[in-house]
Amino acid sequence: MLNKRSMRFSSRTSWNTEESELARACRLRKQAGLPIADLTASNPTRCGFTYSGELLAPLADPQALDYDPQPNGSLRARVAVCAYYASHEAVIDPAQIVLTTSTSEAYSFLFRLLCDPGAEILAPQPGYPLFDFLAGLDDVRLGAVPLVYDAAWQIDVEGLRRAITAETRAIVVVHPNNPTGHFTKAWEIAELARLCRAFDLSLIVDEVFLDYGIAGSAWSFAHGVEGVPVYVVSGLSKIAGLPQMKAAWIVATGPEKEQALERLEVIADTFLSMNAPVQCALPAWLEGRAAIQGQIRRRVTENLAELDRQIARAAAVQRLAVEGGWYAVLRIPALAPGDQTVLELLEHGVWVHPGHFFGMPESGWLVVSLLAVHEEFRDGVTRMVEYLATHQQGNITQIKS
Repeated sequence: MLNKRSMRFSSRTSWNTEESELARACRLRKQAGLPIADLTASNPTRCGFTYSGELLAPLADPQALDYDPQPNGSLRARVAVCAYYASHEAVIDPAQIVLTTSTSEAYSFLFRLLCDPGAEILAPQPGYPLFDFLAGLDDVRLGAVPLVYDAAWQIDVEGLRRAITAETRAIVVVHPNNPTGHFTKAWEIAELARLCRAFDLSLIVDEVFLDYGIAGSAWSFAHGVEGVPVYVVSGLSKIAGLPQMKAAWIVATGPEKEQALERLEVIADTFLSMNAPVQCALPAWLEGRAAIQGQIRRRVTENLAELDRQIARAAAVQRLAVEGGWYAVLRIPALAPGDQTVLELLEHGVWVHPGHFFGMPESGWLVVSLLAVHEEFRDGVTRMVEYLATHQQGNITQIKS
């Protein structure tokens, strides 16, 4: 009689799926009906913005009833993406675009395009905790691209050069970075290009927050970088404040883009993942993006001013420079582990991210979203600053004495 084998799973899915202490504490507080000012809110559809009553109308386009599978996406939708980049003064052709259901899927397509199993991608740190999962699922190793802070965020070019190995295939640039808000400067682009040419690397550039520069519009990598294969990913999640519509894309530029696009077409044809109604609606949603973007920019500006006004009362708290996006990074005294600080703030009715969630050190950093309804944001910041100004300052005084 054969022994019954136990069920086995791949090592790439061996994640720790237990509820974290922070998530459990937040859930229990909500279940108890206790107030929480959520300074982690990042879903625009739940932050009190006004969307057009006709937003869903384009989904009823009769053309969506015709199943016409096009691996790279419909021409009409790709032309609309070209028009979006034209507003950033970047001239691209529809043939350079591959539609995907999300930037996560776009990353996965690009990892498969550029990497054999065991190859390496370098990604920004601090950064959103997504790349580890994507890389693991595609059997790719992940290395850190350091960002350093000295009056402003910047790429540590020498640290990046040292991080490159024989297995490195591409560098990820998030422009502007999430959560630091760092826009890649001209001198950094020049250094990235030099390294890519020297080590035969590609650039994968995430521009989902491109339209949310604090000081106005920004340069897009869709213009291309001389002598470097560049793959820009973006989508409607941030551009049109529509994360639920699952519409994104890849723009390929630079040397060998024709060969890259031929291979991407096969990858895309294997999945054919974007549905026809969304492709039909994408041009209208892109065309109407100004209304939601204006609301988001006003909210971010108002909340950032409120944050600055209030942290002026807490001498030990520093708000780091931010150039784009909708997050702010706070430097606080590193007197306790970040999770402990977040749990104590939760007891005071405010919910924030510990910095280590984004790859920052274990203590001394907090990250807040600037997207919450202003009244909730003001209440949360008031509670946070009162805690930091009293508890943290008291601990500093005790240490000094």
